Formats: sequence, structure tokens, C-alpha cells
Amino acid sequence: MPELPEVETVRDGLARHVLGAVVESVEVRRDYSVRRHTGGPADFAAQLTGHTFTEAVRRGKYLWLALDGSDEALLGHLGMSGQLLVRTGAGIEELAPHLRVRLRLRGSDGQEQALDFVDQRTFGHLSVCELVPTPDGLPGGLGSQRPALPDAVAHIARDLLDPALAPGTPGRTALVDAVRRRRTGIKRALLDQSVVSGVGNIYADEALWRARTHYARPTSGLTRAQVSAVLDAAEEVMREALVQGGTSFDALYVNVNGASGYFDRSLNAYGQEGRPCPRCGTPIRREEFMNRSSFRCPVCQRAPRTAR
Repeated sequence: MPELPEVETVRDGLARHVLGAVVESVEVRRDYSVRRHTGGPADFAAQLTGHTFTEAVRRGKYLWLALDGSDEALLGHLGMSGQLLVRTGAGIEELAPHLRVRLRLRGSDGQEQALDFVDQRTFGHLSVCELVPTPDGLPGGLGSQRPALPDAVAHIARDLLDPALAPGTPGRTALVDAVRRRRTGIKRALLDQSVVSGVGNIYADEALWRARTHYARPTSGLTRAQVSAVLDAAEEVMREALVQGGTSFDALYVNVNGASGYFDRSLNAYGQEGRPCPRCGTPIRREEFMNRSSFRCPVCQRAPRTAR
């Protein structure tokens, strides 16, 4: 599944390529891809046609394109395999396999464009949503100063790349306290989108390896400094991945130009079962966790007694 750095790479590409573009027409090729739009495919197309994209914004793994002259936005979630691809020139005639929705655009320079939503596994979705005020009065997400976000995203917490959660801010302090109040393991807290959004399995394992913390350590038993170290490590590893375009394990994870990231070459723990820990040389171990896998160094990340 694309994680926060992958989605941020897409958001940045949309900000550079489609802001100022007018939606001239919309073709929904698979109704299921707009299943969360209340009015159905025809209304989805009608709500977008004639509008200009003014902002490209992201919170966690959700991203949205604000529409001019309204309090609405095109909201997207990439799911397991979703891609948003910008086509120009001769590329407009190319119809990718698994193309689900196509938006025909007129760019701010007058050139024709297409914004394609491609989704092989069909877990992703698009919808037009109303923007509602943020509870804290701060910007809704990265890419906008507007204190608003789609109503469908109102339950999603801020993410670690959000300026409102930067180290030293009241938001970061409140997040540390919120994590410590949980009665769960630290990895479960990292994956809880109502606590902090955008951290998936890959970056959780990498952050915990960097912070030398076992995934089952109880959050209530961690000090503020220990929780801060885990959060700092998660932010650090995601920013490093962002520089490289995210983590790509196959051709599904691409930016708006179709280029893959390559941070997978820099992973220290995730997917490294049996390979030596880069820090101490002990073979990395894979363990079952929430119907998925966790990867850790058994020496650097010793299990708490309750997890042994």
C-alpha cells in the first residue's frame, strides 16, 4: 500500500502540474471507483465540470484538490494500488490498463491535459466532498493555509509532516501525551489513524528500529522522551523516503509522471528477514503482527517481558 511519502510525492506532482487547470469533462469508466460519492457517477462528473483546481492538499494518506468558487474538493485515496497520472501531448491518447476515471483538463497555459485515476486492485476511490472547518482552526493539511478539510477526512489525525505537528510545537507535545495515554503497544499506536495519520507498516518498523524500540512496548510505560524518539524517527525516515520518491516494491507505486521511488534500497528492518542488522549484525527477525509482519532486531529491539 502507498504510504505517506508516496502520497506526498503524488500531491506535490499535482500541485506542480494541475493547479490552475479547468475540468472540461469527466469520464467514469468504473462506477465502483466513485462509490463514496453520494450522488453517483453522473453527479460526480457534474460537480467537477467547469471548476478550476486551486490547491493540492494532503493529510495522512488522503489528498484533495480544492475547487474554485465552492466549498468542495475532489478527494482521493489511493488504496492498495491507486495512481493519479497526468497526461499531456501525445500521452493523452494513451489509455492505461485499469483506467477507472479520466478528467479532461485545460491547463492554465491553454494546453490540453488528462488526469487519470488508475487502480488495479480497486480499493482506491474518488469523490467530491464538502470542506468543513478544522476543529483546531489550523490549516487542514500540507499544501494549504485554509483551515478546512473534507468532511470525510475530519476523523483523520494530522501526520508527522504537517507543520502543526513539528517538533517543539504544542501539537507535537499533545501528540506525545496522546500516545502515552493509549493502552496499547507502540506500533499499534503508530498505525492508529485517529492518533497520528500516514504511518504504515513499512515506516513504523523502520522508525522503531531507529529508536531501538520493540513494537509491543506498552505506550503507557514509555517516557515522553522515548515516545518523542519514536515520533522523531518516524518523521525522519519518512522525510528521507520523500526525497527519493517513496518506497517502491513494484511498478504500481509511481508519481504523477509514472516514475517509481527507490527508498526500498535503504530499508534497515522492513523486509530484511535473515539479513544482518546494520547496527549490530544480528539477523533481522520477522514476526506475525495484526495479520501482517513486523521486522525487528532481537538485540537492538528487545521484547518486553509481556511480549516474550
